[in-house]
Amino acid sequence: MRQSLRDRAIGVCDAKIGLKGEGVSLSFYAFFKNKNDEPELLMEAATWWIKYHQLDHFVKATKIREMIIAGL
Repeated sequence: MRQSLRDRAIGVCDAKIGLKGEGVSLSFYAFFKNKNDEPELLMEAATWWIKYHQLDHFVKATKIREMIIAGL
């Protein structure tokens, strides 16, 4: 996953955690304001989420944040 997408995802995770607490879950669509206006980047996130890590549709934001920071 490219660094700009990693930075965006971490920012979204931090914001969601700050707003709703440690138990909040999200989908990779949250990184795109639930819109498909950047299809190439959306597919990159989907590939990371679904193909490489086989994550469920909704995953705790804390887990996603930790995975991205760890470079997974």
